[in-house]
Amino acid sequence: MPRSTNAPASRERRKRWLEKAKGFRGRRSKLYRYAKDALFKAQTWAYRDRKTRKRNFRYLWIQRINAAARANGLTYSRFMEGLKAAGITLDRKVLSDIAITDDAGFQAIVKSVVAALEQKKAA
Repeated sequence: MPRSTNAPASRERRKRWLEKAKGFRGRRSKLYRYAKDALFKAQTWAYRDRKTRKRNFRYLWIQRINAAARANGLTYSRFMEGLKAAGITLDRKVLSDIAITDDAGFQAIVKSVVAALEQKKAA
């Protein structure tokens, strides 16, 4: 019985790697060995940076809320404390969006927050 090779499957496997490496520069997109290394590295960075992107957006939302709160006479921490006291359950992403796009809406939230803080202080 002649020895059979795995040529069709291995060729297909290498082709899949090279298709994923399309757009890379030079031998990283043309040669299997280098494409495989480049993809391993790219996937590592992509995984890491998916986590980093979440962190960066959270920082951005907090900065926007802080700027809007300070424009209305509060600090970020007092504002968030007042939100909790007022029973308003909006996440940072939504609050940030309201602060940027709807100034009147954010001021209404600030008024209820200030009222809740006054009530908490009186109690």
